[in-house]
Amino acid sequence: MSSTYGNKIKISVFGESHGGGIGVVIDGLPAGETVSMDEILMQMARRAPGKDKTATPRKESDTPRVLSGMLGDTLTGAPLCAVIENTNTRSGDYGNLLACPRPGHSDYTAYVKYHAANDIRGGGHFSGRITAPLVFAGAVCRQLLAKKGIQIAAHIAQIGSVKDERFDPVDIPAELVDRLSRSSFALIDTGKEAPMRDEVEAARLDLDSIGGAIECAVTGLPVGVGEPMFDGVEGVIAKAVFGVPAIKGIEFGSGFDLSAMRGSQANDTFRYQEGKVVTTTNHCGGILGGITNGMPLIFRAAVKPTPSIAQEQQTVDLQKQENATLAIKGRHDPCIVPRAVPVIEAVTAIALLDLL
Repeated sequence: MSSTYGNKIKISVFGESHGGGIGVVIDGLPAGETVSMDEILMQMARRAPGKDKTATPRKESDTPRVLSGMLGDTLTGAPLCAVIENTNTRSGDYGNLLACPRPGHSDYTAYVKYHAANDIRGGGHFSGRITAPLVFAGAVCRQLLAKKGIQIAAHIAQIGSVKDERFDPVDIPAELVDRLSRSSFALIDTGKEAPMRDEVEAARLDLDSIGGAIECAVTGLPVGVGEPMFDGVEGVIAKAVFGVPAIKGIEFGSGFDLSAMRGSQANDTFRYQEGKVVTTTNHCGGILGGITNGMPLIFRAAVKPTPSIAQEQQTVDLQKQENATLAIKGRHDPCIVPRAVPVIEAVTAIALLDLL
């Protein structure tokens, strides 16, 4: 497996959903920087399961135990290692999945690639639970970015057919960034929460799940971040974002809408504002040529519906080599979008600190 990311700031994620624990090692962090554990725990709580009807009822405290790399609240320069114990597992719910893979899940491809040796319990290393260590790492990185004046916030852009407002691409208020980055159901228009919850509940009652989208913004980035061709900002962030389970698409700025525009519409014209070069629009999402241009960095990520649904589905029995039906047991999210918001923020923080 390749569960390591980064060049200068390297993270390595380990563990499996129903193993003894999960965790992360972060190498390359600067010595002497202070980190607030309260801020880390706040971000961990935003992602933690068992607190909302839109999420799995599996309850885990997700309290990280730091083994090395931090003395008190100060980074020592050694690799920072944190472990999160798994305490609320029901592995028996997954006994039939090694033979009968879930449609839409990694069960079949992992079965073939790892010669049926993969840990199927709770999805093993492919589980969304593995995003908890990512949030820990991102919570550390975003604090170091904040000291440079760089802030990150994301919100639920869409669940099913219900859409939130989008970020103003050229002017994102600091108070909005702060509110979203601390919310467990992050929305620009809080009036969309009820209809979004209705979409999730309707799917849950149908023994089904539903997908959505997340929009993420970064403010305060200087001009000139990014290493084209292959370590341009889009590529580095996209690689980190696609490491998050269930992400199936990403677009920066106006993204695919640019394909229907003319150059005169798509080009972001320049002007001076208080002695600083800015653009009047931000179709490029704050990135030109793989390099930040000083405007807000904005992207959206598509999140597929949770594949583990309670409806009976058609699959195959890999041991008997015949067609089969599958009824999935266990505790699963009818919609993972709300809990994925802090994960997207976290991997963005990791990617940007590595670039910086």
